[in-house]
Amino acid sequence: MVLGISADSVAKQSKFAKKHDLPFPVLSDENHAVAELYGVWQLKKFLGREYMGIDRTTYLIDKQGAIRGIFSKFDIAAHPREVLDAVKALK
Repeated sequence: MVLGISADSVAKQSKFAKKHDLPFPVLSDENHAVAELYGVWQLKKFLGREYMGIDRTTYLIDKQGAIRGIFSKFDIAAHPREVLDAVKALK
């Protein structure tokens, strides 16, 4: 199962999912509780400005709930293939 999650509102997530015709649920974590649990709610810097935000990360979680892979700082174009290869390696 694939899930997407971000700190954007439910309305914004719904619009994004429809725009990109995503075949999986996209969840909202507006209060960033899940992001904090996974350690991805972090201090970020952009153009000299500091702010709190999500460090884009993909977690591969098996059917028992164990984290089997963590992907961060990835190349967007290559990322889907890397994750798919990791899923296939689990089988």
